[in-house]
Amino acid sequence: MQHTFRSLATAALMALSFSSAMAQGHEATIRKNLSERIPQIPKIEEITATPLAGIYELRLSTNEIYYSDAAGNFLIQGNLIDTKSKRNLTEEREAKLSAIDFNALPLKDAITIVHGNGKRKLAVFEDPNCGYCKRFERDLAKVDNVTVYLFLLPVLGPGSVEKSRNVWCAKDQAATWVNLMQKDTPAPAAQCNTAAIDRNLEFARKYKITGTPTLVAQDGTRVPGAIDNAKIERLLADASK
Repeated sequence: MQHTFRSLATAALMALSFSSAMAQGHEATIRKNLSERIPQIPKIEEITATPLAGIYELRLSTNEIYYSDAAGNFLIQGNLIDTKSKRNLTEEREAKLSAIDFNALPLKDAITIVHGNGKRKLAVFEDPNCGYCKRFERDLAKVDNVTVYLFLLPVLGPGSVEKSRNVWCAKDQAATWVNLMQKDTPAPAAQCNTAAIDRNLEFARKYKITGTPTLVAQDGTRVPGAIDNAKIERLLADASK
């Protein structure tokens, strides 16, 4: 019996080693063929097997997900959906890759806005000249019992930089922001140290936050773009599970 167990264990180890060698061989082939045939493709950071036999996931330096066969003869762009479990594997992977550790957020560089008891938490990166941000703010106003950490992210030109400075330097930052975004009340001109805004821009570059608004839930889930109050509620509920 002991001899049989050792034989099975040895066979399993050999199979695992063979599988690993095969995977490494496929990875080298995929990298070589794609770099030669599509030289403009961003750097391939990682290649992993998918549940679909013979198909590999490629994670690019842009955090985009592509798929390839083992020889790199075919490059596939799109969603990989598990019809049995009804899961979009591509979306799940992208969400995991784009997640931001909430504890890593530099909250000292954010404006804190409290709704109700403020028990739930949400971080938002916004530009004061962003029309979608204004629409989002009107929906966010309908959401109660949440603390919003607003990171000013002036990416739409000099006018955004000026408005962000006026908001950050205001005596009441939260009220000034709400009045600007929900009531179109201009923020009075103000001057102060705006190094926090520069740090926000650097943080956005580091984490590839390229558009506004961008939301970060307490569980790290990142949501690009404006969503309505019902979806905000769902995001907060999912983050608290």
